[in-house]
Amino acid sequence: MTDELFRSNSYMKNCDATVVAVDEAAVTVDRTVFYPLGGGQPGDTGTLSWSSGSAAIVDTRYGDDGTIVHVIEEGGSLPGTGDTVHLELDWERRYRHMRMHTAMHLLGSILQYGVTGGNISAEKSRLDFDMEDTVDKEAVSAALQALVEADHAVSCRWITEEELDANPELVRTMSVQPPRGKGKVRLLEIEGVDLQPCGGTHLNSTAEVGAVRIGKVEKKGRRNRRVNIHLDD
Repeated sequence: MTDELFRSNSYMKNCDATVVAVDEAAVTVDRTVFYPLGGGQPGDTGTLSWSSGSAAIVDTRYGDDGTIVHVIEEGGSLPGTGDTVHLELDWERRYRHMRMHTAMHLLGSILQYGVTGGNISAEKSRLDFDMEDTVDKEAVSAALQALVEADHAVSCRWITEEELDANPELVRTMSVQPPRGKGKVRLLEIEGVDLQPCGGTHLNSTAEVGAVRIGKVEKKGRRNRRVNIHLDD
């Protein structure tokens, strides 16, 4: 298994690692700061360098065996198994994902309905809610910005799968359950605001989200409303 350094510190921008496998245009290392596609959050991008070369990482995903695979740009050079490499995130993109993901949790604390889907990008993100009610965009935007400016602390902690089973109300997502099989589940806590399972990368404080607003609200069915959010830099 790849040592997932981003789990304990989302702010690590780079690390050194050892290549454990190279398969066509995919490189697996023993440790990484790159987040793999999952939970609606895109895989990280950046660069991989070693003593005799470098290449762009255009995506990060989980492999079939649970390791993390760094996808190299088409035609890019590749290191060899056993090489020491340096991994460097596209930090601006990752940090926007962190801001977006934390903002989505704030949005979910305002619109307290079951979540049927979601997606994060650096430009726009969305949550789908199991709801028939209309959304007052101005009121929700104001409530969202107020939570940001309140500077709530954000942190992560782990509970056992048995503890999660004893507290099913922690799971807000209706179509996807937290991954199981490791014996523990990671919780995201926004102090006094939100507590739920989440494996994504997040900020240390809601204030870091910055200016955020509600975008288009779409009706996707009788009981489904899609709410888009944007960062205003």
